[in-house]
Amino acid sequence: MQLQIGPYTLTPIDTGTFALDGGAMFGVVPKNLWSKSNPPDEQNRIPMAMRALLVQGNGKNILIDSGMGEKYDDKLRSIYKLDNSEATIISSLSAVGLKPEDITDVLQTHLHFDHCGGSVTQTTDGKLVPTFPNAKHYVQREALAWARKPTEKDRASFLKNDWEPLAAEGMLHEIDGPGEWLPGINLHIFNGHTKAQQLPEITDGTTHLFFCADLVPTKAHINFPYIMGYDNFPLTTLEEKKNIIPRMYEEKWMLFLEHDPVDAIVTIEATERGFKTKSVS
Repeated sequence: MQLQIGPYTLTPIDTGTFALDGGAMFGVVPKNLWSKSNPPDEQNRIPMAMRALLVQGNGKNILIDSGMGEKYDDKLRSIYKLDNSEATIISSLSAVGLKPEDITDVLQTHLHFDHCGGSVTQTTDGKLVPTFPNAKHYVQREALAWARKPTEKDRASFLKNDWEPLAAEGMLHEIDGPGEWLPGINLHIFNGHTKAQQLPEITDGTTHLFFCADLVPTKAHINFPYIMGYDNFPLTTLEEKKNIIPRMYEEKWMLFLEHDPVDAIVTIEATERGFKTKSVS
């Protein structure tokens, strides 16, 4: 599926699938509730997509996030049930006629391994090299500082080999705060999941698409109390969701879901029991 918003053509890019513990994904929500919409496997893991978004226009080929990539040993692949049998970021870009060299910009929402690992590739001789050699990579200054000095709670989510090779090549650029990044692409900053997660809103003033990343990773997380155990500041996440989701409903925004196993793009509907999503793709 492709969307056109202003000068930009938007295409979901499948980078593979993985799985994470269902309890961690839904925090305090009981399993008998979350398992109805996200059934777990025998290890209590739920299936999850890893979608990037390709934004093309104004002479640019922009990727928002880059998935996990493929530089993992068998142990990590098993832990996270990483599956690239049907898609990698390279194969999915090839399917729309692009080579890694064609990517001009990569906007990283944050530096957790499942969002930025695809930006660095390991060669057959073990060298770590930029996957997109001609691209500028962008991250929030505070997010980068946090990734370099994480807490004991979240340090397993940050793998320095996912971004430090870019920094060493002068390809990692820092953004400081919210605002218009490029014409028609506005950055919103959220601090509940991790410090300075930057989520882009792509708009022509009438139509809006919001890249949810880990604020609303799956359809089920549209519910305010459905907050990941991975979030460093869950009450902040709660307030952030309560602030923006009603606005997105009122203004009829589309939501791009990075991790939902079925739907890439949804809209929001209001019910007597709160908000729910409706599939667009």
